[in-house]
Amino acid sequence: MKVNGEHYRTIWVKPDDECVIQAIDQRWLPHRFVIEDLQTVKQAAHAISEMHVRGAPLIGVTAAYGMYLAALAAREKSEPAFLKALQQAGQLLRSTRPTAVNLAWAVERQLQALLAAGGDAQARIQSTFDGAAAIADGEVENCRLIGEHGVELIEKLSRKKGGEPVNILTHCNAGWLACVDYGTATAPIYRAHERGLPVHVWVDETRPRNQGARMTAWELGQHGVAHTVVADNVGGHLMQHGLVDMVITGSDRTLYTGDVANKIGTYLKALAARDNQVPFYVALPSSTFDWEHSDGVAQIPIEEREAAEVKTISGLSEGEIRSVLLTPQESPAANFAFDVTPARLVTALITERGICPASEQGVLSLFPERVAI
Repeated sequence: MKVNGEHYRTIWVKPDDECVIQAIDQRWLPHRFVIEDLQTVKQAAHAISEMHVRGAPLIGVTAAYGMYLAALAAREKSEPAFLKALQQAGQLLRSTRPTAVNLAWAVERQLQALLAAGGDAQARIQSTFDGAAAIADGEVENCRLIGEHGVELIEKLSRKKGGEPVNILTHCNAGWLACVDYGTATAPIYRAHERGLPVHVWVDETRPRNQGARMTAWELGQHGVAHTVVADNVGGHLMQHGLVDMVITGSDRTLYTGDVANKIGTYLKALAARDNQVPFYVALPSSTFDWEHSDGVAQIPIEEREAAEVKTISGLSEGEIRSVLLTPQESPAANFAFDVTPARLVTALITERGICPASEQGVLSLFPERVAI
């Protein structure tokens, strides 16, 4: 994807220093474009927990690079001490965000690569470097393929509407900012735009951190995609009046049974979509699947973040980014970061392997190697 005409991923190795990982610091968007240097595993963990980087695929890739940074720091240690340091680094990274499954998946993949690399320090470091690059490239390719599969749904609606714009509602930011490149929910939209299909995106603001209003709107604007920012609670009204043709969201964790954990407010959009016969799609790479749990409401851990995110709001004022208090100072606030949309409310899942029903049978039809697990 491009920023002011120049291609960027959301995270990369610094061109002139392979000991530094660079990432777009998303806290400052859309008003400032800031690139942050990550040089230690603690800095990578902080970037994840404080949402300098966010989005399930991206935090997985950041964690993978965090393991590489940990390997660099432990290069002088003996093999047992090195492995212990990397296991501790993995524990630190896993603790940062509990809901998105990509993070633990990436850490475990890096640890397995380390064990396979043997005892040579340089080989261990190289394995984590190559492993992080492979995870990043794999997520980019998965998102590209999600776009190829998902665009067929948009094209079908476009034909049905006689070429009139297809109105798509999305929630939070499941764009390239969340996914290294292309995005999940946005990948079909960008592909449709490239094909010349007229599309218009209703962008939920997505309180309390406003990832839709700040990030999705910004990246759609960078690519010339028609869009309109709306308050979170407008979605149902739009659907009642026939102004939404389809909903596409991303996912932070999807069970193999089809239950979907995503940014808080997704469940309400799914309920409104069902009531108004609007198809509700979830786009995700295979790294976001949880193959162990079967009941999303009962088993997916829901991250609770600090109350300040609900009580305050940030924006641009007189050239400065400022935070202001919205609520009475003494009022407590609860900040649940995610909710679970039951599989019965999901029309279909869009993955890199194709589109399937949100059910165990549907998911396993695309991932038959998981049947015996």
